Amino acid sequence: MARPLVLLCNDDGYRAPGILALGSSLREWAEVVICAPEHEQSAASHALSLHRPLRLSEHGSGVFSVDGTPADCVYVALHTIGRVLPRRPDLVASGLNRGANLGLDVFYSGTVAAAREGALRGIVSLALSAAVEVDVQAAVRYSSRIARAALARGSPAPLLLNVNFPAGSDWPARATRLGNRVYGDDVWFRHDPQGKEYLWIGGPSMAHRPLSGSDTEAFDQGVVGVTPLALDLWAPHEQGRAEEVVALLAEL
Repeated sequence: MARPLVLLCNDDGYRAPGILALGSSLREWAEVVICAPEHEQSAASHALSLHRPLRLSEHGSGVFSVDGTPADCVYVALHTIGRVLPRRPDLVASGLNRGANLGLDVFYSGTVAAAREGALRGIVSLALSAAVEVDVQAAVRYSSRIARAALARGSPAPLLLNVNFPAGSDWPARATRLGNRVYGDDVWFRHDPQGKEYLWIGGPSMAHRPLSGSDTEAFDQGVVGVTPLALDLWAPHEQGRAEEVVALLAEL
């Protein structure tokens, strides 16, 4: 029997240490093809490059880069079977990202978006992130085990898991929900040498607010959080409020 095929992506770039280490670990039991951004694309979210041409480059056997976003990379790989991938992959893995993706990070993360693009195509997909202080080799070995466990489910339904490793080298794991990670939402105005104004968004501060069973709680307790993410964003509990808005249209 053919070994499982894994499409490996990230948002740190195809040369990042995390993706190279994860690829090496996955190759112990799977066939691996890397298709990742040419350059770092952190916080690119799920953007697709629809208004400019993209360039696909090959860097040796089974290693490709795209000069676009993480979602671009997965999209290109999945829609060029025979050029990038030899067949439809069994798993899409994104990581190992340098830095955790917890709570609302999943809306901004290019790492999560790459995995989500795979899940949207009906493929079991994992977003794998780790604290900067993590033992990378221990984390990629654990990631490989999680990948095998996800494939062993045997269900045809797509699955999207967001996995985060805290600092250290040995962890228990826990199924979690999204937590509450709060950043300092700052805007910094400066002037360049020509006197023209520019700005930076995002502040340096970050805190986790208590939420039982959350990925942030697990992370702070030294536990690997495994969080299932939904692909259907419809909020049925808000349907009544939408109906109220529609009803008010007749009065305006």
